[in-house]
Amino acid sequence: MPSTGKYYVVDVGYPNIPGFLAPFRVQRYHSRYFIGRHQPKGKEELFNMRHSFVRNVIERSIGVLKKRFAILRDMPNYPLRKQRYIPKACCTVHNFIRLEAEKDELFEEGERENEQELDDTEATSYCSNEEHVTFDMSQTAEMTQVRDEIATSLWTSYRHN
Repeated sequence: MPSTGKYYVVDVGYPNIPGFLAPFRVQRYHSRYFIGRHQPKGKEELFNMRHSFVRNVIERSIGVLKKRFAILRDMPNYPLRKQRYIPKACCTVHNFIRLEAEKDELFEEGERENEQELDDTEATSYCSNEEHVTFDMSQTAEMTQVRDEIATSLWTSYRHN
């Protein structure tokens, strides 16, 4: 679980609870809906549009990391306490490469592949030892308030520009 005040950007398959920021349900979501003349019609659609763009960047970044480091594609059956360090180490090496390399072909390839977007129905499981999260309705209400505050702030800024 992320520390207090931080959260994972997740799809609609996850609950909107502390640590998990899900999009609004029953609103347009995928970035392809907002290309061209289709502008967001309210704070929920604007939030979902930005949420979708962020998820696209995250998915593209994960794709580049998996191409660069085979251990992330074919995660060995290490205990979960060891597995959690592998992505951090890979990201550290990746960031060093990005800083030092004049041209990063894998990253540029990921940029080109951005044209394709994952469906919400495609869930990725990164390990076989998934932790189960329990929550109650007060936690849902708490994160819903956070999401609403973010959406209102985005909408206010959007309307002023």
